[in-house]
Amino acid sequence: MGDTTAASLANNVAGAIAAALDWSSSPDSRKAAVSYLDTVKNGDVRVLAGTAFILVKKEWSSGIRLHAFKMLQHLVRQRWEELSSTERRDFTNMAVDLMREVADPSQEWALKSQTSALVAEVVRREGIHSLQELLPSLVSLSHTGPIQAELVSMMLRWLPEDVTVHNEDLEGERRRQLLRGLTESLPAIFPLLYTLLERQFGAALNEAARQQLVIAKQHASAVSSILNAINAYAEWAPLADLANYGIIHGCGFLLSSQDFRLHACEFFKLVSARKRPVDDSAGFDSSMGKVVEIVMNVSRDFLFKSSSHPVSVDDAEFEFAGHICGSMTSLGSTNLHCIASDGNVLSAYLHQMLGYFQHFRLDLHFQSLTFWLALLRDQLSKPKIASHSKVDGSSNMGSNSVADIEKQNVVAFIDDDMFCSMLMASFQRLIKKEKIPPDTAVPMGPLESWSDEIEGKGDFSQYRSRLLELIRFVASHKPLIASTKVSERIVMILTSLMASSRPERDVAILESMQLALENVVIAVFDVSVETNSGSSGVQLASCRIFEGLLQRLLVLKWNDPSLVEVLGQFLDALGPFLKFFPDAVGSAINKIFELITCLPIILKDPTANASRHARLQVCTSFIRIAKAASQSLLPHMKGIADTMAYLQNEGRLLRGEHNLLGEGFLIIASAAGVDQQKEVLAWLLEPLSKPWMEQEWQNAYLSDPSGLVRLCCTPLMWSIFHTVTFFERALKRSRVKKDNVQSSTTSTLTSLHPIASHFSWMLPPLLKLLRAVHSLWSPPVAEALPGEVKAALVMSEVECFSLLGEVLHKPHKGALSFADGSLNDMNKEGYVEPSETDIRNWLRGIRDSGYSVLGLSTTVEDAFFKCLDVDSVALALMENIQSMEFRHIRQLIHLVVIPLVKSCPPNLWEGWLEKLLQPLFLRVQPALSNSWSSLLHEGRAKVPDVNSIVAGKDLKVEVMEEKLLRDLTREVCSLLSVIASSGLNTELPSLDLSGHITRIDASLIKSLDAFAKSSMVSFLLMHKSLAVPALHVCLQAFRWTDTESMSKVTSFSGTVVTLAILSSNMELREFVSRDLFYAVIQGLTLESNALISADLVALCREIYVYLSDKDPSPRQILLSLSGITSENLLAFEEAMKKTASPKEQKQHMKSLLILATGNSLKALAAQKSVNVITNVSIRPRNSFRETDEESADAIGLAAIA
Repeated sequence: MGDTTAASLANNVAGAIAAALDWSSSPDSRKAAVSYLDTVKNGDVRVLAGTAFILVKKEWSSGIRLHAFKMLQHLVRQRWEELSSTERRDFTNMAVDLMREVADPSQEWALKSQTSALVAEVVRREGIHSLQELLPSLVSLSHTGPIQAELVSMMLRWLPEDVTVHNEDLEGERRRQLLRGLTESLPAIFPLLYTLLERQFGAALNEAARQQLVIAKQHASAVSSILNAINAYAEWAPLADLANYGIIHGCGFLLSSQDFRLHACEFFKLVSARKRPVDDSAGFDSSMGKVVEIVMNVSRDFLFKSSSHPVSVDDAEFEFAGHICGSMTSLGSTNLHCIASDGNVLSAYLHQMLGYFQHFRLDLHFQSLTFWLALLRDQLSKPKIASHSKVDGSSNMGSNSVADIEKQNVVAFIDDDMFCSMLMASFQRLIKKEKIPPDTAVPMGPLESWSDEIEGKGDFSQYRSRLLELIRFVASHKPLIASTKVSERIVMILTSLMASSRPERDVAILESMQLALENVVIAVFDVSVETNSGSSGVQLASCRIFEGLLQRLLVLKWNDPSLVEVLGQFLDALGPFLKFFPDAVGSAINKIFELITCLPIILKDPTANASRHARLQVCTSFIRIAKAASQSLLPHMKGIADTMAYLQNEGRLLRGEHNLLGEGFLIIASAAGVDQQKEVLAWLLEPLSKPWMEQEWQNAYLSDPSGLVRLCCTPLMWSIFHTVTFFERALKRSRVKKDNVQSSTTSTLTSLHPIASHFSWMLPPLLKLLRAVHSLWSPPVAEALPGEVKAALVMSEVECFSLLGEVLHKPHKGALSFADGSLNDMNKEGYVEPSETDIRNWLRGIRDSGYSVLGLSTTVEDAFFKCLDVDSVALALMENIQSMEFRHIRQLIHLVVIPLVKSCPPNLWEGWLEKLLQPLFLRVQPALSNSWSSLLHEGRAKVPDVNSIVAGKDLKVEVMEEKLLRDLTREVCSLLSVIASSGLNTELPSLDLSGHITRIDASLIKSLDAFAKSSMVSFLLMHKSLAVPALHVCLQAFRWTDTESMSKVTSFSGTVVTLAILSSNMELREFVSRDLFYAVIQGLTLESNALISADLVALCREIYVYLSDKDPSPRQILLSLSGITSENLLAFEEAMKKTASPKEQKQHMKSLLILATGNSLKALAAQKSVNVITNVSIRPRNSFRETDEESADAIGLAAIA
């Protein structure tokens, strides 16, 4: 090609590049330009090279030059083999010449970078041996000046790019060859980099001293480029080479330079995290020892300066210290063995890490927390702590293995003073900055506390949980120290508060120590830790400490609600101590009642919410004490009961408070056995039974919806609410413990159940109440409701935001009014008309607690089913099922239907399941079908729950609808999964154990009815009113894009398949062979089913193996797929006959399906992509909405319907 032709082509290409980069051009112009450039890139390789080399010259604009460099790099990567060896050598020389040409101060950095990247690409493509040929000229070029040194170091930095960064164009073998060649070239590369670093750094200092700032800046740029190159090797090059060729020393020296220390820190960050290789441990340890020495020396100097002259440390130095602390943390986490080999070094290292942990700067403390937590978790959790440390602080070694001995040696270097410092630093940081009052009476020092403004460190609750975990580890290892320090800290805060004129301002500081106390007490009195004789002495000594703390708490006479609430929390934090030291239980319980009664009951005053809330929280603390102290409270039961009765008679105990205390009382009774539980339940429930059973209020308020509306305008509504919620608490707390009943039959266990005798009066009025609540949503009733009641049927903002996974930061003050216990039984004094929020919360509370009571009652088996008739239950729960909203149906299934299905005796299936499941299935099947169809085809699920939400609210209605739909779908599918569970299908054999792998023993084939007495799925299939909607849901679920639901439907489908195989029912066999088989294949077209694709393939395999010889549908369906021929199917069947292994047969089925569908089964394709092992982490996909095309062949249930 002549010069004129080449120049003309270069002009054309330059014009196309300019057009492609000009966004002011029309789309068609840019598209045409890109198409032309692609033609050039894919045309004659020599024309491409010649044109691109012309366009990288200085006379062209930088945009055109950069694009030309990209064209050259493309040629090297994709078309290098098309050039002859002579042409490749000429190309290489021209590329190196370009480095000389761009070595000019006026050239842009991007051009320099692309030039260096081109040479590196050539070396990688030609082979690393070419570097040896180029090295003399590169060395000579680098010594010419700072810009040339920068270019050469850039090239050396790009050279290992494919080692550290994944390149899909570079196969594994070529990558290994590159790594091998680079490793062999390190003796030439590292001396060059060290020499360049030394010269350019020295020249930069000299020129700066001479005030030659322009040239000094060029040398500084070269130093930065050299450090970038070094860091490209720091992750993988042998550490011994980095040490032997002076790289570690050189980077360590730069840590003293303010201009380059952050850059040098990156090197130490990379090498500190390197792991010891198995083939060069000695050389690695020696080299890592040098890294440790350098980093620790810098760290020591900073910590000394920061502690002695903190005002002299500026932000830049703190930033530098953050990098050093990060390297220190990496060294301790990854290479502690290199530090622990020298006791003096280890001791100094641990003290420095403690210095960072105690540092007032949060970022330094935060990084060191990671080290300390990992160290203590590793060394104190494994092997299991055999005993607490001795009282004098010495530790016991628990294992004879070398690794465990090394661990114990590390722990031995952490002395008691260090543990004390660790604890005190942790205690101070358990509170957020926003909660510390500016004029706090508690001294906090210059500590930088956690703030909401902090970014990149996660949530405060996550950080606090890590601190508490650290506190637990220290307390487990040094219980006396932890007990002493946490008590001292609390006493110090209490002293400050008592001296303050407004102690309530600092309540957050005191409250933060409650969690610390709780974790220390749990660790000290942890009964799961194996102990020796010395441990009990430590616990006794700790008891004396906590007894003293308890006495300090008992004498406090606070009446501020916030302080009272925190004081109750401190008492429940001492629960494990009270269990170990029962002598203190009485005084703690008395204090609980004192705290409850010290706050007034002011029903009229809305500002008294704080007092009511505090009283409830103190009652909750009583429950926690009951749980933790267990049997230690048994001697005090009578005193507790007398106090509760006295306070209630005096009107000083509200219903909500009485319920909570009663729950705690039941917990205590459960430790004494069934008889004691029965007595307590009788004492607690009998006062409720008479008003609850009275027909007067039932007839007045539950006979019709208008009566319930009137109920919502009386104080009786709250009495009813507290009665129902206490039923729920009583059921949860009165379960029979296994250790209280020995060798009991089911009937005996039922008769022993302490609450069974109360069902006859508890449950019938509850069913009437729930029926009345359900009726409010029926359209005729809802239309006639008063405004406030009608508004209460709509979801609250809190519920809406929770569906979105968000938090409403400022909820309405009345949002929890139903739980505050603020309204006494029939006492109208101070009664306030309920608001919309009150009514909504009351309805929700009655529904949730009522459902829970029914569901829990079913677990008592005979007692529930004997005291109720199915018609009354079905009337209450299913009469208005058609008008129920999705969230209510989900709750009904979750809390009532599933427990009832699990517990219903087989002899009652006929009477109970059909009357309850038929209306439920008839409601949910079309509702789910319509909503999913709308979601998949219109992008929005239409659910009734959000129809009444006021337009214009700042809510994502579509997201809420989809969440409600998925929640209900998963609950319905969970119900199907429960119906198919092994416990409810006890006599169904495993197919693969039933005889020959493809033949079923004729003796196992029975009528479907024969299985119905022991298989709930068989029972369901025998009743078409249940089977048709359930199987519709099953089929349609395979087209719904919800993995969790699909996994549950799959188990149900598997049981249906088993029954089709083992039964003689022709209708069921036809349904499974045709409809279900096709639906499963459809399910494999959805990528959302990738995680359960193996289960779906297994279903296909079972259907084909066991039913294809009895029904032609499986063969017909497979042959109808686009990618399969009859020869393929015959080959598949031959392969299946040759193996009896289910695993191999599943693989054959999977291969056939992929072949038959032309890789359109996205679930199998996605699984394949997930299982491929690469050296790159697979990034999460962006969320998207899947749709599936409706099949032309409708899948119905004609065979069964």
